Amino acid sequence: MRTRVKDYIEVSDYTSLERLITTLTAIRDSLPETAEPELKMRGDDVFGRRLSISYWRELSREEQELDAKYSSAAKAAGEEIAALAAKLDDVPFERAPKKKRAA
Repeated sequence: MRTRVKDYIEVSDYTSLERLITTLTAIRDSLPETAEPELKMRGDDVFGRRLSISYWRELSREEQELDAKYSSAAKAAGEEIAALAAKLDDVPFERAPKKKRAA
C-alpha cells in the first residue's frame, strides 16, 4: 500500500517579486523534509502562466482507509478477470478461411 502521494500547489496571483519570494519561502517552510518539492512554470501566453509546486506528502488516515478498501477490491477484480481470461484461453477456436478477392 502506498503511504505517500504527490500533491500540487499553484501560485498564480503574485504582484511583486518580494511577495512571490515571501510566498515561496512560506510554502517551503511548511513542507516536511521528505517532501522533495519541485518548481515548474506552466501555462502559456494566452491563458497565463503560473508556478506549480509539486511535492510528496503522507496519506491522511481517511485516504489510507480508502486506498486499502479500493486497492483490495481492484486486486480481487483483477484476479477474477485473470480467471475468466484463462477460461477463454481453453475455448477452441478455428479461423474461417480467408475469402479471395476478385481482381
